[in-house]
Amino acid sequence: MIVYVNGELVLEEEAKVSAFDHGYMYGVGLFETFRVYNGHPFLLDDHFRRLKEGLTTLGIEWDMNTEEVRKVLDDLIEANDLREMDAYVRWNVSAGDKGLGLYTGHYEKPTTIVYIKSIPQKMKVEKQGVILKTRRNTPETKVRLKSHHYLNNLLAKREIGPDPSLEGLFLTEEGHLAEGIVSNLFWVKKRIVYTPSIETGILNGITRQFVIRLLQKEGYEVEEGFYLEEDLYEADEAFVTNSIQEVVSLTSIQSHLYKSSPPVTKKLQQLYQEQCRDF
Repeated sequence: MIVYVNGELVLEEEAKVSAFDHGYMYGVGLFETFRVYNGHPFLLDDHFRRLKEGLTTLGIEWDMNTEEVRKVLDDLIEANDLREMDAYVRWNVSAGDKGLGLYTGHYEKPTTIVYIKSIPQKMKVEKQGVILKTRRNTPETKVRLKSHHYLNNLLAKREIGPDPSLEGLFLTEEGHLAEGIVSNLFWVKKRIVYTPSIETGILNGITRQFVIRLLQKEGYEVEEGFYLEEDLYEADEAFVTNSIQEVVSLTSIQSHLYKSSPPVTKKLQQLYQEQCRDF
């Protein structure tokens, strides 16, 4: 893999970060993951709007514009021979070197690293949901940032193991439904689509926001709120979303099975494909 590091394209074994980078030392940094479809990054502006807002919250001065971002992506796609393929991108911005000790000023020289790899055009469209024993931690700021502080997710993933057909579902400390380990959660009952409110402390996923807009455009009512595990078992269907796997149907949660061919989820999968590949 060839990666981007602070203005240069380098082989992955040559990519380096300072031992005093506060992204490494204290977890001060954010990232975005998004998908490139046949050379075209999907929902790019939305991802970078969220990234910049979060970096401002952390006091990290980072100001790449859309043209510069697209140039980096084009160069990476070309260097990794991914022009005719779908690809996974992780765009990583950490605070940079500020020595030992907690720093209260602005970070003026952040470290930017961009990773890219090929992924298949067709990915898994069904998974089984597992309610986690590990509870969702509360966000460090007013809203959850997509930050380097990822230990809660890692422990949750270790709880369910490496099986790609499983998605762990968090509850909050208060017992409310939250989100998946790497996804946002939705379910459907009598054509009303429900999803946990961002006030539960979940990440307001870019794909989550896009899917809500898609559903509303199609005439579905979408309700956001505080819900309990039992609400999932009364649903007609359930699904999770993220930028890489798109819309994934949950065939079961715990021992509760959902009917095959869920109509709302299938329709949403179709609509999503039409949108992301309509260049």
